[in-house]
Amino acid sequence: MPSFGLYTLANDTVFDQFVALINSIEENVGSDIPICVIPYNRNIENIQREISTRNNVTLFENWLAIERWDNFFNSVWQFHPRTKDSKLNRPGWYGGFVHRKFAAFEGNFDRFVFYNADTLAMKPLDDMVSQLHHYDLVFNDWEHTKRRDLTELNLDVIEPAIGLQEAEIRPLLHCDRFFAARRGMFNDVSLMQLKKRLVEDNQLQWIRDRSWWSSSAMFNYLTLAQDCTVFNVTLSPNESARTGNCANADLFVNQDNVLYNADGLKPIHRIHYTSYASRDFARLCGGEDVDIPHKDVFLHYRFLKTPDQKPQALVAPKATTKLLRLLRSSRRVIAAHQYF
Repeated sequence: MPSFGLYTLANDTVFDQFVALINSIEENVGSDIPICVIPYNRNIENIQREISTRNNVTLFENWLAIERWDNFFNSVWQFHPRTKDSKLNRPGWYGGFVHRKFAAFEGNFDRFVFYNADTLAMKPLDDMVSQLHHYDLVFNDWEHTKRRDLTELNLDVIEPAIGLQEAEIRPLLHCDRFFAARRGMFNDVSLMQLKKRLVEDNQLQWIRDRSWWSSSAMFNYLTLAQDCTVFNVTLSPNESARTGNCANADLFVNQDNVLYNADGLKPIHRIHYTSYASRDFARLCGGEDVDIPHKDVFLHYRFLKTPDQKPQALVAPKATTKLLRLLRSSRRVIAAHQYF
């Protein structure tokens, strides 16, 4: 059993991003680190074909673990007061399978790092993994800096429930898009106990209503409820380790297709393309000039092993194409309203 490896969650919808991530890991993190792909759903024909060409990449096949997390999330969320919301009022991630990433806790790696598929890896992970000697979980995100009314966990409810003040709780807040952990932290028994607390002890109210179906919000709850020890690199005493990571919020400098924090040229762990649709990356890879930050860097890693397939030039979409896309989008909205 490998002592260390990496996980991601993917299906064919994010194929271009998946390939770019795997190539960036091999180029910037390590060429022989085992990588395991957790299937978002059964739509993985292209993913499986790509895996077959890689010596260090495998498919996660423990469907019992995946189903256990499916059952946990679905059974808990059905008790949420917003379950009766109309389809139009449900969050965009309602009914999705992003939570399947947590099957990594029942995978083969003793220690692991999870990367979201909409990510490019930029540097080795030694500093994060070494912290697992001292902490249960290691993160590198800025969730703890959100305004009090925007945190995914309701601090007004949690403070009296656990006897901690806001300043003590904030360092424990995190997202679920990039983290280091150890196998076995959550299992069938612990999930049953946590479900009891969420449902029977009404700890679902720890999670804000607007965060219903959010895997990140539930992960926050799980780690807080289990008293997990947490280290966030963005709170490190080492100032050079505190960097940005979001493509739509942070500024980066490109040096030979490796991105650095614009402020101080500090190495970053990854760039996260949050809020950018997978279809836009597919269009970019097809040669369309799409408004995506550092698109040249993304294309470099997407076609690192197949440079002959890389678009030689990017062309802006025609006005008619833009209009057709707008009409299709409008039709989808109208169709959704017709249910009511």
